[in-house]
Amino acid sequence: MSLLSCRVFALIFLLTSGLLSVVAAQSPESKLDWERLRPEGEEFSVLMPKGSTFESSKEPYHKMEINFRLYLSNKQGAPVFAVASLSGIKSNPALYSEMQRVNSYVDAFKNLFPPRISPKDSTTPAVVKLTLVGEKTLEGHSGREYSMKVGALSGTAQVFATKKRFYAFVYLASKKDDSIQDEFVSSFSLPEKFTEAPTEATAQNPATMPQSPPRPKSITDDSASDAPVGADGDKKPDATAGANTPAAKRRPISGGVLNGKALVLPTPDYPADAKAAGAAGSVAVQVTVDEMGTVIEAKAVSGHILLQQPSVNAALQARFSPTSLMGEPVKVSGVIVYNFVRQ
Repeated sequence: MSLLSCRVFALIFLLTSGLLSVVAAQSPESKLDWERLRPEGEEFSVLMPKGSTFESSKEPYHKMEINFRLYLSNKQGAPVFAVASLSGIKSNPALYSEMQRVNSYVDAFKNLFPPRISPKDSTTPAVVKLTLVGEKTLEGHSGREYSMKVGALSGTAQVFATKKRFYAFVYLASKKDDSIQDEFVSSFSLPEKFTEAPTEATAQNPATMPQSPPRPKSITDDSASDAPVGADGDKKPDATAGANTPAAKRRPISGGVLNGKALVLPTPDYPADAKAAGAAGSVAVQVTVDEMGTVIEAKAVSGHILLQQPSVNAALQARFSPTSLMGEPVKVSGVIVYNFVRQ
């Protein structure tokens, strides 16, 4: 073989080796084929690798029964992606605190989840370690972040409790990959938690509201002033002056959440840019309804910024029955809640 041929061969070999090294350096995990998972009957949505599995079971737990659902991607040589959904421990402040409820769910999750990802032929159970990193909140739902180890796998587990369910979403891998972990963790979403305002008056049935007894009228000379007169003949300022002025009568009463009391409640537009940005969840709009049942003021007080203006526009078109209090037409202040769900 000539010297030139040897050099050409060596050059081709080096180029080929370099190309293979670049391809090998690009982990297949960084090119995962994601799909958006929104299971029916669940409150969450999340990005999962295509081909994930689902299982459901009922598990005994301290004289209770836990409904356990698991959405899992556990392919050989790839990270573990999982969302565990648990229910059965109902919120009951009279018996236990919300933190005790969360602790019980975490304990149940720690027992139920690891066996699902351990090798089937393993004779000894994998060592499980769950270490608290800190408290977290997601759309108003309280939760926690843990570092988690199951045998040779390590990663993160974040847990959140809603009123109905408990969710733990988990990323575990034998080799750390921050970009994949961040992409999965940041994709998990829950609907915004909204606490209803206490209802002081019901716009739909004003007759059922508690009413104060009428104040007895003072016996006075019609020609005299209503203000009390002191011993020196000077008129004293009446402490109740202004209580029955037109301005006081026009002060709105609180109606709480008004969705179910509307005669007309238009659905807000779902802008294309909001969908493209992944905006979803609940938007609360504070409204004032006048004596005729017309919305005269509307202001968004929570929810995604891209969804607030469409909600305000829809709220201004809502119509309600007129409300009376002690025979007087009154304004009503309340909240209209709109839920945006991406299909």
